[in-house]
Amino acid sequence: MATITGPLSGDAKKTVTEALQGALVDLIDLSLAGKQAHWNLIGAHFRPIHLQLDEVVALAREHADTVAERAVALGINPDGRSSTVAKSTRLPQPEYGWIEDGKVVARMTDTLDGIGKRMRERVRATEEPDPVTQDILIAVSQDIDKQRWMFQAQL
Repeated sequence: MATITGPLSGDAKKTVTEALQGALVDLIDLSLAGKQAHWNLIGAHFRPIHLQLDEVVALAREHADTVAERAVALGINPDGRSSTVAKSTRLPQPEYGWIEDGKVVARMTDTLDGIGKRMRERVRATEEPDPVTQDILIAVSQDIDKQRWMFQAQL
């Protein structure tokens, strides 16, 4: 059976693996939480928030693919299985049922804030072992911070 190898080894590979896997879980669960809120949103500001949630889901899915493919390029197996995401996520889970628009905005602001903080930790951790991965995580951070700002502005 063929395997994919990469240029990293030892502590560098361990650090980058943890950063990419953590980012992947955050991004997959963000896309799921965003869709859950999107489907169950109610309130006077339904339409713009509904559309904004689709933007968040799209960027989370796009970045998740980039992060996973970076892992593979380094010889790391990304794990985006639902069981892995469920046991590893650090995102607060949306409540079941209809969710008022104000609650969705507050929850997304908090969720994006947490992801943004973890992304910045990953950016710092990957600076030395793999600047290419760091660059990818910087791009993710930029988009997460922008969406956080846009949700927070609605509070």
